Amino acid sequence: MNIPLVDLKAQYAAIQPDIDAAIARVLGHTGFIGGQEVRAFEEAFAAYQGTRYAVGLASGTAAIHLVLQALGIGPGDEVITTPHTFIATVEPIVTLGARPVFVDIDPRTYNIDPAKIEAAITPATKVIMPVHLLGQIAPMDAILEIARRHNLIVVEDAAQAHGAEYQGKRAGAWGVAACFSFYPGKNLGAYGDAGAVCTNDAALAARIAKLRDHGRVDKYAHDEIGYGERLDSLQAAILGAKLPHLEAWTEARRRCAARYDEAIGAIPCLAAPAVLPDSRHVYHVYCIRLKDNKPGRRDAVRGMLNEQGIGVGIHYPIPLHLQDALGRYGQGPGSYPEAEAAAESILSLPIYPELSETQQEQVIMALRGALAATMG
Repeated sequence: MNIPLVDLKAQYAAIQPDIDAAIARVLGHTGFIGGQEVRAFEEAFAAYQGTRYAVGLASGTAAIHLVLQALGIGPGDEVITTPHTFIATVEPIVTLGARPVFVDIDPRTYNIDPAKIEAAITPATKVIMPVHLLGQIAPMDAILEIARRHNLIVVEDAAQAHGAEYQGKRAGAWGVAACFSFYPGKNLGAYGDAGAVCTNDAALAARIAKLRDHGRVDKYAHDEIGYGERLDSLQAAILGAKLPHLEAWTEARRRCAARYDEAIGAIPCLAAPAVLPDSRHVYHVYCIRLKDNKPGRRDAVRGMLNEQGIGVGIHYPIPLHLQDALGRYGQGPGSYPEAEAAAESILSLPIYPELSETQQEQVIMALRGALAATMG
């Protein structure tokens, strides 16, 4: 059997005429940087997320970097975020000379725990940056209330939350800006690196647009040092061709998740993903947890599934405070126990819109067999 964690070939096969036409259009006019494709995608994605502006960028990492720089974050500043995420969340913080300050997660959702944020605030804190992990928006009402009390900026890392909702609002409608990745495996993925910032702040959008283009105010005039972080036209055209399909893909993911939920609920040693009330989870990742995870069991289960051709992943096996590159910003093992416990006990099962019920049944059967084989 061959059931990958993500199947980009199946997605391409389903919409090949749309993708091929979009690529051919750009190759035909040879406008590879900027132009109509980028503008059209920015307008469409802003409308999809419910914000006034979207600024296309070269990656999700660039989105975080340019937002923080545009907000004036730099040496001596602190940015509160989570240790249970990909390192790209904090790379821009460190690059700008600021300090990431970690706050532990809610063990049910794996998102930052608002109840633990205030204890991490110091006079140097400038930003709270929740990560909408796995496809579910963090509890933004509680986070914004904390930010208001302490006069802090909220920036959303929405790299995994295209179309996700909380209390009827999508990412970008909560903080001053939301940062998206269109890495190929994302719910809305390019065919290379790409990203965007969504915001309702016209001045912020304009500053980010300038920073992405070398600080340019005219073709050869620059009033500040910027970067080459533009979204190229080919990727914009591909994303523009995919965006009309995203809602249908999202609903297919949610149906897959519901089938998994029913099966996982009948396996006592597993926990299915928790969904907050009034939340639309878009299941970028379907993450389960071994509740009685004796040492080595999770990895043994994963290995057995992989041997059967089932793509099973771990998002994420090493919390950021335990990464060698970031050790000076953490307090060592035991500092964030919920993040560490999650890293040792979670598994990501295959999920994508084209995943069939038969394939899901095969995944569940193989998972049951691996769990039985690792008991005792």
